[in-house]
Amino acid sequence: MNSSLALSITTFLYGTAACVYIGGWIFKKNLLKQSGTYITISAIALNTAGILLRWVESYQMGIGHAPLSNLYESLVFFSWTIAIIYISIEFRFKNKVFGAFALPLAFLSLAYASLPTVNDSIQPLIPALKSNWLIAHVFTCFLGYAGFALAFGMSIMFLLKSKENKLSHLLPASTMIDELTYQMIMFGFLFLTAGIITGAVWANSAWGAYWSWDPKETWSLITWFIYATVIHARLMHGWSGKRIAWISILGFAAVLFTYFGVNLLPGLHSYGK
Repeated sequence: MNSSLALSITTFLYGTAACVYIGGWIFKKNLLKQSGTYITISAIALNTAGILLRWVESYQMGIGHAPLSNLYESLVFFSWTIAIIYISIEFRFKNKVFGAFALPLAFLSLAYASLPTVNDSIQPLIPALKSNWLIAHVFTCFLGYAGFALAFGMSIMFLLKSKENKLSHLLPASTMIDELTYQMIMFGFLFLTAGIITGAVWANSAWGAYWSWDPKETWSLITWFIYATVIHARLMHGWSGKRIAWISILGFAAVLFTYFGVNLLPGLHSYGK
């Protein structure tokens, strides 16, 4: 099995898990929810195998680098981090409803990676990427992004819960969703901060400056300030509920623009395309 086949099957498994979790949530079928857990664990294992196989394949081609250097590889890693964090939450809180809002995000990430417009070839690193900081920077940034993605999913859950309808009664308590949303925001914020710091150190070694106001750097800072505002409002002013949920959704929109939008702009991170 090669990495392409492994990741293609992983995409199918994430999509299946998302559908099964949603079905289990809507129809209140424990068998579907439990099946979702097993499928998700299988998908994570295969996602991990796909990443490792691609890493091995790069060495076999004489290139030899961690598979974290282009859009395709980052999408594969993004789906992996979302699934890993989600399954940890499921085991901790013993609630599988969250899977109906988390697994679609992991699926969409890999589904996007499989589009013909996304180049999935293994390519040599450009000089700026040939650094030991590559893994540290990308790993921390995408753990942060995954935390924000899950906070986004939980914010959608909270807003659905606040509406009086049939589906709202099938969701966990509002206080639980609100607290978990905040925890994911804190998790994402800490790792995004680490990602910005490691990126600055890397930039100094690659380009001779810690900060150059590159579009991705600028939007990373904007995203950081949005989530810093959420944390400040929570700690200092006691904000919760809908206000936190809406700012979380706004923050994730900034994450998506930082991840995808700025790649359309010229800059030091234009290789992200």
